[in-house]
Parts: sequence; structure tokens; C-alpha cells
Amino acid sequence: MRAAVVSEDKQKLVEVKDITLRPLESGEALVDVEYCGVCHTDLHVAKGDFGDVTGRVLGHEGVGIVKEIASDVTNVKVGDRVSIAWFYKGCGACEYCITGNETYCRDVKNAGYSVDGAMAEQCIVNAKYAVKVPEALDPQKATSITCAGVTTYKAIKIANIEPGEWIAIYGVGGLGNLAIQYAKHVFNAKVIAVDINDDKLALAKEVGADLTLNSKDVDSGEWIQQQTGGAHAAVVTAVSKVAFNQAVNCVRPASKIVAVGLPPETMDLDIIKTVLDGIEVVGSLVGTRKDLEEALMFGAEKKVDPVVQTRKLDEVAEIFKEMEEGKIQGRMVIDMKAV
Repeated sequence: MRAAVVSEDKQKLVEVKDITLRPLESGEALVDVEYCGVCHTDLHVAKGDFGDVTGRVLGHEGVGIVKEIASDVTNVKVGDRVSIAWFYKGCGACEYCITGNETYCRDVKNAGYSVDGAMAEQCIVNAKYAVKVPEALDPQKATSITCAGVTTYKAIKIANIEPGEWIAIYGVGGLGNLAIQYAKHVFNAKVIAVDINDDKLALAKEVGADLTLNSKDVDSGEWIQQQTGGAHAAVVTAVSKVAFNQAVNCVRPASKIVAVGLPPETMDLDIIKTVLDGIEVVGSLVGTRKDLEEALMFGAEKKVDPVVQTRKLDEVAEIFKEMEEGKIQGRMVIDMKAV
């Protein structure tokens, strides 16, 4: 079968190759992959930012149909449409797994990083962690929810935003676009979209942002304070140190900044403001199986409508280049059957 793997050649980053899958083991299922989204994390993995995983099959925004199950699998059946998400599996027994924080399991396996992922014609999944996709949800759009959707949905849950309150979303690309929709249509918040690309801000307005700001030449913290009296929360999806620093300055006292993006720099906190205003800065890592189930449900109910474009597997290197150049609107989704 054909798959996109991390290349030995760091100039290429990724290449499409023919590979052979191993036989199924206990608790596993074989999935015919229909679609797989391309995430910025795939680019990090391919570059070796999290460690060298040469030869690994990329992809953690997969959706497909179960083709075969191991003899002991009972929670999915052949013919079910399931997700292949970043959170591939946890140990199931540690303090994090048993307290609703399974994504922080110290023995976690991640699709497309520590195990082979979904950017392939077929993929092996741990059946207990393969969340079913609602029939009412377009599988192309479901791919975005398996990562970008559940990640931003969980981040906004953590932000503790109340209906009618202001939330600032820094970075409104593939992640931020969905963050706006969850904040607006699920949590009933008022949304400020901040980015440095006017085309992304125009799309942010279309999907529900109440205010938009190009922060390239404007102090977003000062502007948001003037417009709203300060946001009640901020979620930062941007891969930018500047965005994290500005987010601290945009919120009012007793607010939360939820960190999602992964820039390679360190964050400079205004310690005096953080302490005197009681500001919390917290990290949020994707979401649990329950979070994903909820995030998919809101997609099926049309409260969230991911913006996607389908591409071919052979175009994956081109997609990575467009991603680095900031040219992508919404999410690029590989159609595994397209030739």
C-alpha cells in the first residue's frame, strides 16, 4: 500500500512509498483510510523537531472504515467509520488515564509520530481508542475535528468562558478557524480573531468572529483592552512567541490564557501583570476520547463546519511547502482514493 513517510532526506522531509503492514495484534483493528488531514504537527514530525522518526508513516487526522478486527475486539465492528487521532492510546492504568487526563499519560502513543499514522491507504488502530464518527458528519470534514477540532474545543473548555464573554483567538488558520466556531456556536462567546494575514481574518469573520484584528502593525493587547475592556480569556494557536506575549496583555484580571501552539521559542511573561491581575497561563494538549466524541457530535449537528480542501497523496510535499509559507486556508485533506 502507498503511504507518506518521513524521509531520510531532510530537504524532502516526506516521500510517498509502498509499504507493507504487519498482521493485527490483540485489541487492534485494520482501517481502510478514506481521508487524512495535514496538520502543522506533521511538519514538526517530518522536520525531526520532536526527535528523529525517519520512515514513520505520518498522519493523525484520519477517518476510515474498519475492514478487519482482532478476535478480542468488541467496541467496533467491520464497517464502522472511525477516527485515527493524535492520541493513539495510553497505558489505561496510570493516574492520568484514570482521572480524565489520558492525553498526559507518560506511556502515550501518538499516531504519525511514535506509531505509524493515517497518511496511508490502510492503518492499524487500537480499537479502544478509535472514536466512532457520526453518520451525519461528512468524513472529509471529520478529519479536521479529530485534531484541530478536538484540540480547540478542549482549549475553550479549559478557558472556562461563559456565554456572552469575550475570548481572543490568536492565530486563525486551521486550528484557530475551528476555535472561533466552537467558541461562538457551542460556548456562545463573543470572539476576537487575531492574525497577521488578512485572508485568514476575512474567513474568521465569515465563520463567526465578532471582531478581527491584523496585529502586524498594531499592539493587539492594547487594542483589545480599548475595544472590550479586556478579553475574559485567550486561546493561542499561533506558532509565534509574539502572539503568546500579546495574549497576556489582552486579557482582564482573573482570566486564563490557554497555550496550544508550539513555537520553538520561550515565552516572556509580564510577571507583575500576571501576578497582580491573577492571570492563569495553562497548556492544553489535544483532547481525550470523550472530548473527541463531543467535538464530532457538534460537527454532526452543524454547529461547527470545518473548511477543507481535498488533495492527492502525491501532493503531500507541496502541501508542506504551502503550510510553511502560510498559504493554506482552513485544512488540506488528502483523499486516499484520489489518483
